[in-house]
Amino acid sequence: MNIDDLLAYAKAKGFFWPSAEIYGSTGGILDYGHLGALLKRRFENLWIRYFVDSGDEYHLIDGSSILPEKALVASGHASRFNDVLVGCSKCHTYYRADVLLTDSGIKVSEGATTQEIDNDIKGHNVVCPKDKGALLPSKAFNMMIDVNLGPDKTDKAYLRPETAQSAYLNFFREFNSLRKTLPLGLALIGKAYRNEISPRQGLYRMRELTQAELQIFFDPSTWKPDTGEFKDVKMNVVPYSTKKMESSTQGELVSRYNIPEFYAYHMAYIHNFYTKVIGVPEEKFRFLEKGGDEKAFYNKVHMDIEIDIASWNGFKEVGGLHYRGDYDLTCHTKGSNQDLSVSIDGKRIMPNVLELSFGVDRNVWMLIDVFYKKDGERTVLGIPHVLAPYKIAVFPLQKDEAINKKVDDIYKELKKTYKVVTDTSGSIGRRYARMDDIGTPYCITVDFDTVDSNSQNYGSVTVRDRNTKEQERIKEEDLFDYFADHL
Repeated sequence: MNIDDLLAYAKAKGFFWPSAEIYGSTGGILDYGHLGALLKRRFENLWIRYFVDSGDEYHLIDGSSILPEKALVASGHASRFNDVLVGCSKCHTYYRADVLLTDSGIKVSEGATTQEIDNDIKGHNVVCPKDKGALLPSKAFNMMIDVNLGPDKTDKAYLRPETAQSAYLNFFREFNSLRKTLPLGLALIGKAYRNEISPRQGLYRMRELTQAELQIFFDPSTWKPDTGEFKDVKMNVVPYSTKKMESSTQGELVSRYNIPEFYAYHMAYIHNFYTKVIGVPEEKFRFLEKGGDEKAFYNKVHMDIEIDIASWNGFKEVGGLHYRGDYDLTCHTKGSNQDLSVSIDGKRIMPNVLELSFGVDRNVWMLIDVFYKKDGERTVLGIPHVLAPYKIAVFPLQKDEAINKKVDDIYKELKKTYKVVTDTSGSIGRRYARMDDIGTPYCITVDFDTVDSNSQNYGSVTVRDRNTKEQERIKEEDLFDYFADHL
């Protein structure tokens, strides 16, 4: 699917669409519908089970979306959280400079300065794409969204630009509450807000977004995770030094590129989540190392997690793995005048941070892009069972009182454990097609044999598998065991 097809599908089926669209909507702000909210929640729950529940030292917290100005001055966001803005002198339309230049076929480094942007615009004669007007000198634009609190609105604050700050601001209290040991992981799933100049591509560049992040605080001199679990797993990696994709193991990344062992292990752990737990094809997954001006200045190692997303025209970032050193706690120590260093085994240290960061909205889009397929005459959202919005559909084959009652009985029982839907509209083939189209793994059909005490199939139903289209008769009393195995 291209981007327009995916957006049309998402709107028609109930996944997501522009917020307040009856008023014309605003770019970069979207609402999730009944299927999208379920898919998003399924991804978040799976992420928590895999990344947070995996270790006794990792804990889920929930921080405020509003942060005081002082905290974001200390973190550097007030001065550094900028994009370069360029406007048209004629129509006064504003553009994000790197996007405008990229769309014009001009390569721009991620950390390009206003001077470099102006030189590129002048050197390539770039003009406003809307009316061909001359472009004004570029300028830095801070993307944070400010709010004024209190009855006289003099208490300045911001909507948080990333969920990570909530982990850093709560670290010291959590450390003291949790037996004062390292490593300590603080995970959040929540909203972040960015005043994007050019929100675009559906869920890719948004003004209100959801992040899932795990911030691991550790002592770099002692933290040695057991790296053997994925020791021989090959991962697609594009090192910054070669800029060519290769397949490497943890050990090869450590020896060739001086990647820390704990970092290479977490690369493999993330690789396993996408390729084995979710089922993204190996060739569609890779790590892209950032370096030079492209790397965040505070990162010691910076890898983007990328997936080949057809509707976004190739590999796009859906997350990141960042070794941030002690930058964050050091900044907040200076800004708050409270020492956030800790004592471990009689040694005073400022904990380092390994950040596992995922864009939930981008991953929702990715799931639809990667798993939506055409299979002959039918279309199938072949999403992993654990992520499917509806798990089971229950249908009557014909209109009949006894059949309808049995459908109702089965529906009510299964609903206690699974998200179940029922449908009586159209032929059974059309109902199967509708369920394939939204990713429902299994359909149950109740027919006359189910309710006919003289039939050899009395008390059994037909269960159809979405992926194979195969059908089998299952006794009603065996349904829970069947789905416990298959879901």
